[in-house]
Amino acid sequence: MLNRGTRWTPSRHVPEGRGRGDPGYAAPVAPPAPTPERRTGPQVRGKATIARADWRRPRADRIARLRGRLQQVYGTPVERPHGDPIGELILTVLSQSTNDRNRDIAYLSLTDRFGSWEDVRDAPNGLVEEAIRRGGISKVKSARIQAILEAIGEPLSLEHLRELSVREAQDELCALPGVGRKTAACVLLFSFGMDDIPVDTHVSRVGTRLGLFRPGAPLEELHDAMLAFTPAGAAWELHVNLLRHGRRTCAAQRPACGDCALRSLCPRVAVD
Repeated sequence: MLNRGTRWTPSRHVPEGRGRGDPGYAAPVAPPAPTPERRTGPQVRGKATIARADWRRPRADRIARLRGRLQQVYGTPVERPHGDPIGELILTVLSQSTNDRNRDIAYLSLTDRFGSWEDVRDAPNGLVEEAIRRGGISKVKSARIQAILEAIGEPLSLEHLRELSVREAQDELCALPGVGRKTAACVLLFSFGMDDIPVDTHVSRVGTRLGLFRPGAPLEELHDAMLAFTPAGAAWELHVNLLRHGRRTCAAQRPACGDCALRSLCPRVAVD
């Protein structure tokens, strides 16, 4: 099997259900009761799109208030980059269209089955597909994993990315087969602690409802906007806390707005 040594193992996000006993989290305090604070941000309801010319980026003081309220509710995640960019890259591919549990089972099955990433790259595709089957759409994912490993070339390493600027590292990762901005951001943030921020479905939904993103913006713009308004060094914290809020309170269907600790700060953009 792959020699993990000091490598991290899944899950690299803070999974749902962890909190008080999690050594990576500072203990949160009880959520504050909603106050009659004046709502800020664009007053938009339902499904809407705002033209770029009419959009105004959220102010720094508003971002600070939202970060503070999220920290009150969810604590402050401790940044612990694991230093395994290829592992993170493969894990992120496996995360597509499945839940965290099945993703992690597929990843561990893959790393138990093969002795190195070179072995994964060079193996018959059927063996890789069999190893990751629990993660879903294994035929597509196995082909993509092997194509990515082949494209990295020799030596099979991404360690040099830590020496590049964020933009240079993004460009290099996005040149790999099937790798986009979210996957690149996962690699850079969770492997090296670089200031890049994954905008997944939870972060996109919560950020749009809070008025942080232009409604109707494409994924590339969401990532650029997130980088623009996030203070240096706050990428890990803001990503994880928005993710947790999306899972616990701001669900895609029937968000718990009445119980939301961010209620007084939220314009409820694109909430029917």
